[in-house]
Amino acid sequence: MLDQPVIQVSGLTKRYGRMVAVDGVTFEVFRGEIFGLIGPNGAGKTTAMECIEGLRVPDAGQISVLGLRPLRDVSALQRRIGVQLQEAQLQKRIKVREAIGLWSSVYGTAAADGHKLLAQLGLASKTDAWFMTLSGGQKQRLFIALALIHDPELVFLDELTTGLDPQARRAIWELVKTIRDRGKTVVLTTHLMEEAQRLCDRVAIIDHGRIVDIDTPDGLVRRHCPERTVAIETSNDQAREALARVAGVESATSDGRQVIVRARSVEVMTGIIACLAEQHIEVTDFQTFVPTLEDVFLKLTGHSVRQ
Repeated sequence: MLDQPVIQVSGLTKRYGRMVAVDGVTFEVFRGEIFGLIGPNGAGKTTAMECIEGLRVPDAGQISVLGLRPLRDVSALQRRIGVQLQEAQLQKRIKVREAIGLWSSVYGTAAADGHKLLAQLGLASKTDAWFMTLSGGQKQRLFIALALIHDPELVFLDELTTGLDPQARRAIWELVKTIRDRGKTVVLTTHLMEEAQRLCDRVAIIDHGRIVDIDTPDGLVRRHCPERTVAIETSNDQAREALARVAGVESATSDGRQVIVRARSVEVMTGIIACLAEQHIEVTDFQTFVPTLEDVFLKLTGHSVRQ
């Protein structure tokens, strides 16, 4: 049960001159969840996260992380959180084992624990490899290992899969789920709506520095985009007229052998299926198109996340 907030943010504001990067942001993150700050590049996600981590000084608002104040209690907090930065880099010719050794010495942990992490992340064969020879996915896995090397309670991941190919991205998603399954709390930023929908227990949609809404991905879709589109393939000439009469159906149009049904909510599905059965309409294909977080973002903000 997610009833213990590990992060509490109230009225967080950060300005750069006249530009307001983060504008009165308020939210909570609960122990054991994957929480996502989602929105387009430049929305204020990274700035908000860096204020929470204690890397930037906010202009207004209150922040509590694990019961600590990020700026006042920076040393105590750093030992309890793991951070992967969006623009993270290492020296080109540092070896993977050297990076593990360096981070272990900083946190006073055993290097052997770091090498166990490398093995778990599929990097055991890369311990003697230079950083510059690693692929994008391998570099990201190394940064995850470095962020976890001191066994933190709370992990921050900033745009973790940007620039990775689909296979590497999905591998990283599984790693993030593994972090959560180990009892950690994860806060991530992403502009990839599919990533947020697959990974996050809850998300906060941020646009122009403000939080537009917070909920589970499914909850956001249900509340803001309840509409459904169904494509039914049939040779029955009466199918379109019959389906158009189903309560809750907004429109039914024919496109060759396909009838496209648009409905106001998911509840209409029962009526559609009942109609097909009662009218003995033979169906050769049936597809339901469910709105996504991308659709929710477009509806709430009036523009695509890619703009």
